[in-house]
Amino acid sequence: MRLTRNAELFTLLAFCHAVYAALYTDSDHLPATIFDFVIVGGGTAGCVVASRLMENPDVSVLVVEAGISNNGILGIQIPFLASQNLGNASFLWNFVTAPQPGLDNRTVSYARGRILGGSSSVNYLVYTRGAGQEYDKWAEITGDQGWSWDNLSKYYLKSSRLVPPADHHNTTGQVEPSAHGFGPVEVSVSGFPTEIDGRVVNTSKIPGSEFPFNADLNFGDYLGVSYLQATVGRGQRSSAATAYLDPVLSRKNLHVLINNTVTRLISSGSSYGKPSFKAAEFAPDASGAGLPLSAGLVLTLQPAKRGYIGTPQILMLSGVGDREVLTAAGIKPVVDLPDVGQHLRDQPRVENYWTVASNMTSDTISRNPDIFNADHTLWKKNHSGQFAASTANTTGFFRIPNDDPIWNNVSDPELDPNIAHFELIFDDGFSPTVDPLPPTGNYLSINTVLVSPTSVGSVRLASSDPFASPLINPGFLTTEFDNFALLAATKAARRFVEARFWEGFIIERFGSMGSAESDEEILAAIRQAVVTIYHAACTARMLPANASWGVVDLQLRAKGVSGLRVVDASVMPVIPAEHPVAAVYVVAERAADLIKGSWS
Repeated sequence: MRLTRNAELFTLLAFCHAVYAALYTDSDHLPATIFDFVIVGGGTAGCVVASRLMENPDVSVLVVEAGISNNGILGIQIPFLASQNLGNASFLWNFVTAPQPGLDNRTVSYARGRILGGSSSVNYLVYTRGAGQEYDKWAEITGDQGWSWDNLSKYYLKSSRLVPPADHHNTTGQVEPSAHGFGPVEVSVSGFPTEIDGRVVNTSKIPGSEFPFNADLNFGDYLGVSYLQATVGRGQRSSAATAYLDPVLSRKNLHVLINNTVTRLISSGSSYGKPSFKAAEFAPDASGAGLPLSAGLVLTLQPAKRGYIGTPQILMLSGVGDREVLTAAGIKPVVDLPDVGQHLRDQPRVENYWTVASNMTSDTISRNPDIFNADHTLWKKNHSGQFAASTANTTGFFRIPNDDPIWNNVSDPELDPNIAHFELIFDDGFSPTVDPLPPTGNYLSINTVLVSPTSVGSVRLASSDPFASPLINPGFLTTEFDNFALLAATKAARRFVEARFWEGFIIERFGSMGSAESDEEILAAIRQAVVTIYHAACTARMLPANASWGVVDLQLRAKGVSGLRVVDASVMPVIPAEHPVAAVYVVAERAADLIKGSWS
């Protein structure tokens, strides 16, 4: 099918939700051949931009998504089941990394959402905006104050709002309402308490604790222990799909095509002396012929593999990337842009386990079908109970102390005292990553996450086949700092549970991480335990004006190209030391304003 009009292409690495009459699986059934905006891939950013552009009733919007609809999938809607989503092959791209030298040449599962809603439909629900200094760093790198926190804070307020927890308990002291906005994404603290919540919080309130309590991690200063805030409203997941698109699906100017993958962009002529992309090919599967699709003023492109993987892949398949690499892959270079797919940053995580003197942890639910089904039935009845809460109720962001021996070996890559080095996530039960749930016992898991990694990786083409998996190399633990920082995080987790509030509850450390004693043993165990927390970014970085590096300019327009913008986590110049979904919402909200300005 061909949709015609002069086009500006613009990529979004995100995902989108659509049901009812606006949803199509066959392009022949689309009601028109011309759209003002075509958004290929409905993800976190894609849903935001589509919704905001549709605020003008005089424009038409088409969203093209490679994945299936998320409508009616309880595993996505139920917060407690979030950790199981990344094991469901029915709505994932089941990628695997290249062997990682920093992990003893292990490969790591790198699944990505292939479903409407994308990462916001399958992530772990944690919502953190981070410190304002994170965004100020973007402004400093790019030389554009439009990316500073003072100018982006309005988009944070515009994208989300605080709502009551599922059990409607009094949240005084657990959250600060003034830190929150008025946007469509619903955010709440847990609606189901666990037996470790009080122990975690009381440990942080010990006078002089190295793990101080923080009343609200979204108030600007996010260091310390806080009640975890999750994208949960009324006991169910709040995603970019449910928040941004569901309310406008009845509008006549929105159409959503699912189960169709964009295979490449098509360059046709030039504009302002640059190659102009006015069309894209898409197909329902690898056996289908690539059908040409032309867009209106803006074509947003997102092959539903999350921006930091899908964006560089589709750019390279379209001839935008390193000339030598493209030629070797049998692709005719259109624009020589060596930074495409480079500078990948991701946050490695490691689980630390303890056996506990309890029979009330979530392990009981995981093993006992009767209890699982009872909780499932309760959630379906009124969206309450344990299934209405995410898998963790508390978390904490910390810096490595200035007197830690780590600094004898490496220098601090993050000198701003307001930005964290690592995160501890407290889970009342066994959180399986490398190791499966043991057949017996009850457990405490503390997830240690390196949120300020210095290791750098890449995304490259494996072949010119658009349905072939790209070569993904996160470069995990290839710097001294990253190794020593995860070592410091592991020791911090161990010190945390030495507080008196854990006496009689903690029995002993468990597993290969638990049995490691010396620094060398812990580092060896870490190399065997690292997995991703699915927070990769920076593969299509914003560049300063007139810089020789980078992929997009300060308006998110692809460098050296006419008619193409990128809006997703890949454009971040550095990875934020937080869970990045809130930052993606912020980027997308600003991008929508930039696009509206260009349209007018």
